[in-house]
Amino acid sequence: MALAASYYALCGDRGEEMSRVGRMPIAIPEGVAVTIEGNVVAVKGPKGELSRSLHPEMSISLKDSKLIVARPSDSKSHRALHGLTRSLLANMIEGVSKGFQKNLELVGVGYRAQKSGDKLVLQVGYSHPVELTPPPGISVVVDGTSRISVLGIDKELVGEVAARIRRVKPPDPYKGKGIRYVGERVRLKPGKAGKVGRGKK
Repeated sequence: MALAASYYALCGDRGEEMSRVGRMPIAIPEGVAVTIEGNVVAVKGPKGELSRSLHPEMSISLKDSKLIVARPSDSKSHRALHGLTRSLLANMIEGVSKGFQKNLELVGVGYRAQKSGDKLVLQVGYSHPVELTPPPGISVVVDGTSRISVLGIDKELVGEVAARIRRVKPPDPYKGKGIRYVGERVRLKPGKAGKVGRGKK
């Protein structure tokens, strides 16, 4: 029941919308193999392998090179689980066939990124460089000194590592300096007005 609650919490009131998503079959591209054992689904493709344990109340079947997810009832929680399960499976298929990528950029004078072996080294205005080691299954590529790409087959892990890099130096709310996603719009606050009218007595 705790697992069901956590799945439902992710979906909130989007149960009906997710339910419509859940009904769509997932086409399995050429070169991708899928194995289903109970509620555990394993996928293997050109980019690698992924395995995931999904909610036991969702029925997952393979028919005509398509994955189909079915729910046991039309209850709100099952509708939410239906769409979420389908999305997780679609991400697994896309991950092993195409992979995922998140791009970040450094904005600021003297800010730079570089690789040192497997480590990502960031110089972003602190008194010392910040070193980050990506987890297994994730690769980090530095383009020039200000562009960083996070690549992997697990969409959630790619997003988690990219968010971790961004947290090293989030964009400053006044000047926008820091680490941001490529294309991210940073809303800047107006600078503080100088104090006026305080002349010498």
